Amino acid sequence: MGSRNRYFAMLLLFIGSLGAAAQEDSANQQGSLNFSDLPQFTYGNGLGITSPDSLYQLNIRFRMMNRISFNMAEGDVTDIEARVRRVRLRFDGYVYSPKIGYALQLAFAAEDINDFVGDVPNVLRDAVIYLRPTDNFSIFFGQTKLPGNRQRVNSSGDLQLCDRSALNALFNIDRDFGLQFHYTNVIFGNAVYALKGAISTGEGRNWTKSPGAHLAYTGRIEFLPFGNFTNRGDYYEGDLSREETPKLSLGAVLHYNEDALRTAGQRGQELYQAKDIENRFFDFVFKYSGFALSGEIARKRANDPLSFNPDDTTQVRFVYNGHGYFLQSSYLFLNNFEIVGRYEHITADRSIEDYVKEHSRYYTAGINKYVRGHRLKFQIDATYLSQQAFDSTQSTNMWQFRFQMELGI
Repeated sequence: MGSRNRYFAMLLLFIGSLGAAAQEDSANQQGSLNFSDLPQFTYGNGLGITSPDSLYQLNIRFRMMNRISFNMAEGDVTDIEARVRRVRLRFDGYVYSPKIGYALQLAFAAEDINDFVGDVPNVLRDAVIYLRPTDNFSIFFGQTKLPGNRQRVNSSGDLQLCDRSALNALFNIDRDFGLQFHYTNVIFGNAVYALKGAISTGEGRNWTKSPGAHLAYTGRIEFLPFGNFTNRGDYYEGDLSREETPKLSLGAVLHYNEDALRTAGQRGQELYQAKDIENRFFDFVFKYSGFALSGEIARKRANDPLSFNPDDTTQVRFVYNGHGYFLQSSYLFLNNFEIVGRYEHITADRSIEDYVKEHSRYYTAGINKYVRGHRLKFQIDATYLSQQAFDSTQSTNMWQFRFQMELGI
């Protein structure tokens, strides 16, 4: 009996060991299956996540700008500012196919959201879906930047100086909700041209008030006679790619906002009476071996730029009728230090002479240190501003000094 018990116990141990082995093998198989179901992660231009079946892709990026600046007039410091200039969170990728993409961008810094719509902070910057039927043709639907002047279309995270030009601040057409079409192709060997158009609401981003019965129309054409820039270098400032051959891009824009409701079309205060506003831009960028040269010419016009409060005609809101230009040049040394300078001149029309200065001239110089391109950099710049009133030879002058650090992925 004892012998039979020993044999029975041995049989139970053998069966148990088979079960344990089968369970371990099943667990290994299950583990392998779970591993293949995990998403794929990529690191580079942000954090990328792709589903196992490659039907979905999400890229996550963020960036921040921290700045300190102070202004001087007649030798005295008039104000000191220390602030977070920008904090942005961006998501982009595709759904079902790389031909169906999206871009979503949110802003959180106080200055980034101070353009209120109703009582709502303007957090949402971009929310656009795009279709790419072919490699040359794309359709965009939603809210994003209009195909306007180059410096505005450039990301604020890809600038050489601490901020865009004053010319851009006065004349740019910014973001809007609508439908856009982009087409690029090659002509004359390796020369490239691009055609971009948009039909949009004309009120700007996140407009929640009563819409106008009107639309805005934008057209942009670009010509790159020496072919494409390295890493799309025509849309970030500075020759960080150190182009091995000269590269040039020329661009022109025509924008018409019919019965615009705001002083700057897609931006600004509400006008007391709607106005037709026309913007024209010409821009260029040249890069070669660390040297970069860029510039823009801008013109804005409304036939009748002044709008008056019907209940109090002393209250006036106006469209900035005028024109201007800037030139910006830089050189990037092999140690990734960069020197940059910009000159801009803005002239207002006489139609608004009671409300603005006639001439504004800006002289800006800066030094940058790139640690990881535009994603991690240190910037110092100084600007001298000289303004002259209509029918006057005297000018008012001031200085501005800024230090900025930018970090992002």
